[in-house]
Amino acid sequence: MHTPHNMGFAVVERLAERFDLRLRRSFRFRARMAGGSLDGIPAALAEPTAFMNLSGPVVASIMRRRGFAAESLLVVADDVNLPEGQLRIRPRGSSGGHKGLQSVIDSLGHDNFARLRLGVGGAGAADLAGHVLSPFAPEAAALIENMITRAVEAVMFLLKNGVEAAMNAFNKPIRKEIL
Repeated sequence: MHTPHNMGFAVVERLAERFDLRLRRSFRFRARMAGGSLDGIPAALAEPTAFMNLSGPVVASIMRRRGFAAESLLVVADDVNLPEGQLRIRPRGSSGGHKGLQSVIDSLGHDNFARLRLGVGGAGAADLAGHVLSPFAPEAAALIENMITRAVEAVMFLLKNGVEAAMNAFNKPIRKEIL
């Protein structure tokens, strides 16, 4: 069952499934990882298994040991400040209060990496931790499924066309009435 907190993993898992890649546990990196081709584009997928707030050292270790440039990194994360279903792509920037993103920024020593934020709503929730760790309401299922599908499309579009083009194509308000 999906919760707001695991939306980034849902996108990574959908990418792995779509391209027949198997995420395997790497104790060395403290992550589930897969490497291969996404529509002919070499890529590595990773899901840190450390606590989300400590995912930065995992990402930095993978980047360093595999020799990946910061510009090649795309972090996919939930965002309570965006309405449910909304996508937002940025080429760099602050964490926006997201502790996992802040951990990546701190561990890399810069914010010069792309991020795809997945709107999960809840910014005004009295219990924010409870919101991100609880399953989505049943009536949001179609909207969340659509968001995951569009996020996979956004990742592929970004890989083929770059961050700026992906921003123009996917950073549009979601129209819930069309779902």
